[in-house]
Amino acid sequence: MISLGCAKNLVDAELLMKQLEANKFQLVFDPADHKKIDTAIINTCGFVNDAKQESIDTILQYVNAKQHGLISHVYVMGCLSERYKEKLQMEIPEVDAFFGVNNLKEIITHIGGTYKNLLVGERKITTPAHYAYLKIAEGCDRKCSFCAIPMIRGKHLSRPVEDIIHEASAMAAAGIKEINLISQDTTYYGLDLYKKRLLPELLAKLAAINGLEWIRLHYTYPDGFPEGLTEVIKAHDNICNYIDIPLQHISDRILKSMHRGMDGNSTRRLIDQIRTEIPGVAIRTTLIAGYPGETANEFRELRDFIKEYRFDRLGVFAYSHEEDTGASKLKDSIPEKRKIERVEELMSVQEGISRSLNQEKVGMTFKTIVDRLEGEFCIARTEFDSPEVDNEVLISGAKNILPGSFCNVTVTRAESFDLYAELQ
Repeated sequence: MISLGCAKNLVDAELLMKQLEANKFQLVFDPADHKKIDTAIINTCGFVNDAKQESIDTILQYVNAKQHGLISHVYVMGCLSERYKEKLQMEIPEVDAFFGVNNLKEIITHIGGTYKNLLVGERKITTPAHYAYLKIAEGCDRKCSFCAIPMIRGKHLSRPVEDIIHEASAMAAAGIKEINLISQDTTYYGLDLYKKRLLPELLAKLAAINGLEWIRLHYTYPDGFPEGLTEVIKAHDNICNYIDIPLQHISDRILKSMHRGMDGNSTRRLIDQIRTEIPGVAIRTTLIAGYPGETANEFRELRDFIKEYRFDRLGVFAYSHEEDTGASKLKDSIPEKRKIERVEELMSVQEGISRSLNQEKVGMTFKTIVDRLEGEFCIARTEFDSPEVDNEVLISGAKNILPGSFCNVTVTRAESFDLYAELQ
């Protein structure tokens, strides 16, 4: 099983793997080579051009292994397959079958298994044993001009609160200490099912589960940010002071063209509000550079916004023209080279900000969770860092600490995206 793209894709792969396991298939997750593999199932991403290319390259890699007799079957599922199934079938006929994003039953049946209804919602966790992702909804009702996800994943569908609590409780009972809440639009949670934004209530119920020491919030769309959410985060020690909130831009004109539902001033007010109501909160955001028609002045406004608001964590994407989206009707006017230059300039600004913010932490003590051992260091994270995408803490002289352990450390040195620390 090879899963590409976001954590939401990973959860889909884990659901499939649980079914495969129940059907007595021997499983290898994300294998390093093809030597002991009979069948490869590739879960693809189709979000932006780079992700599409990675998916295609991976498919071709396994098709090549099949042609050389190293493996027998290649199946493809996920977002790319959902969106481009017919085209992929024509261009890569060596793939045995293509499936979309909601075809788990069909995949199991096709490869000779039986779908186990009693296992609906159960997963084979592939992350380290101490943390996992928890998907609270599927799909998206937003109309962001640059995004094809609603066409791929469909309309927003919240999971019932009781199902989420049941899954989270099972995770805690299995020893998982940190859960990361994900969906396409986390702040929309509950509107379709309960006719109100229910994320604050859901968080409070999750916080009451014994054994969950960290609960982290991802993909909180800024428009419609739920009232009372900051109070819940502040009220519970096991809800991380961390909010992932994709802002995408700050220019009024571009935000309007993107159909984001907010202008620059309302965006600034929201960030100010979050920081006021949750002192010390770490805010992660993502931005898009090179959106169609983005002028030099609008780019400078975005750069100045980053400098002013000094986000704790930040990622920047080069705009990717996605067919059938609202923005695809606009001229993709920014040359690719200039897009990359703008991305690099913004990330250079962020590197300086991150270095400065990290330098302020030298001498301070933090609670961390150890993810892995690597050479002479224990690699850990603070509550302000999500797995795989954010900063890490390299702890020296702590060889006997096992992954999944919490420990307090004092920061001794700081780099742009890493902290060095010693056990307190």
